[in-house]
Amino acid sequence: MSENTSTVWLAGATGLIGRALTAQLLDQRGTQLHLLLRRSAPANLPGSERLHTHRIDFSRTDLGAAALPAPAQVFIALGSTMAQAGSQQAFRAVDFVAVLNVARAAKAAGARSCAVVSALGADAQSKVFYNRVKGEAEQALRTLGFERLVLARPSLLSGDRAALGQPSRPGESWALRLSQPLAPLIPARWRPISADRVARAMRLAMAQADGTVCVLESAQMQTLGAP
Repeated sequence: MSENTSTVWLAGATGLIGRALTAQLLDQRGTQLHLLLRRSAPANLPGSERLHTHRIDFSRTDLGAAALPAPAQVFIALGSTMAQAGSQQAFRAVDFVAVLNVARAAKAAGARSCAVVSALGADAQSKVFYNRVKGEAEQALRTLGFERLVLARPSLLSGDRAALGQPSRPGESWALRLSQPLAPLIPARWRPISADRVARAMRLAMAQADGTVCVLESAQMQTLGAP
């Protein structure tokens, strides 16, 4: 492997932000991108010799996978909704347990930096279960000792879930239809944000050296992730 080659893990590549990260990371010359997937690789992944897929058991601390290469960076875009998960326990299994298992495995394998998709309003003390789990995951990630940890807290995501074969989110679709005509009037913190913009902001924040932990609020990503 040449000196200009970087090995990157990405968990959650089938979602809006994960798919945007996949495309953008492959645009980086020399990146060997390893996708950590729960199921077989979807047919609509980009074709590239630098793209590798691995079946993973996210419930296991070792991820149940052999021969994963040592990464320099790990991006985690795993996430569910209460409606999709069906229960608080199932939601926590994805948004806390799986996220932490990937981060810990990456750190143990040599990753120096980690970027994770959290959520607007993440707060370990929140009375709202969704926000509390996201906040607890952020707290746990801070204890792992990465040289650089980026916590992205996007607002409502805009993007074509149907094109990725994802189930529809009626509440999200309804909110987007209402908010998009008013987007210029909505404060940047609450304004819908594209998955491409979130992905770009995460990548750029990983390359910065302004402290160990970087919390990217949605308003900041609107600017940092602009094309």
